[in-house]
Amino acid sequence: MTINNNPLRQYFRRPAVHLRLPSKGKYYAAHVIDTPPSGELPVYPMTAIDEITVKTPDALFNGSAIPELIKSCVPDIKDPWAINNVDLDAVLISIKAATGDGEMDLDTVCPACEEESKYGLSLIGMLTQLKEGDYDSELIINDLKIKFRPLTYKEMNSASMNQFEVQKVFNSIEQVTDEREKAEKAKIAIMMITELT
Repeated sequence: MTINNNPLRQYFRRPAVHLRLPSKGKYYAAHVIDTPPSGELPVYPMTAIDEITVKTPDALFNGSAIPELIKSCVPDIKDPWAINNVDLDAVLISIKAATGDGEMDLDTVCPACEEESKYGLSLIGMLTQLKEGDYDSELIINDLKIKFRPLTYKEMNSASMNQFEVQKVFNSIEQVTDEREKAEKAKIAIMMITELT
């Protein structure tokens, strides 16, 4: 039995949103995204497993939840770790839009009168507002020419993990009472920060 003859075909997951990446696919190696001829990536709603994955503390902490979610909901993105920061927000917003009704409820409290209000934010409207950064221009300072590029999700995740490690060292310094040990730990933390920078 082929998929087309399957009587359960009508119940299969179907794309609910079609996303044109803000970067238009620039900055990617050929193996990262399999862009359809339309230039728009089909985005599928989250499954129950996806919902569980994005609520698993370890998967969120080590950063693996996001690539798993992207693989499931935007299968044309073959290497989610290589998605850059220009497109990551658009991909995550489109997954949220595909999973719900295209709106996200926001609760706000007025700082002056403390009145609570609810607003519906159009996720599709947000997608149309996202713009690509300018990474083609060079910054010229005297005889230096500086070329920028967007960070990949892997680089952003690595920086966050390193930042967490540095924060742990600083937190451990507060626990130490011996001044010599405190100075040694501070030196280690500063070396870590310098290395990361």
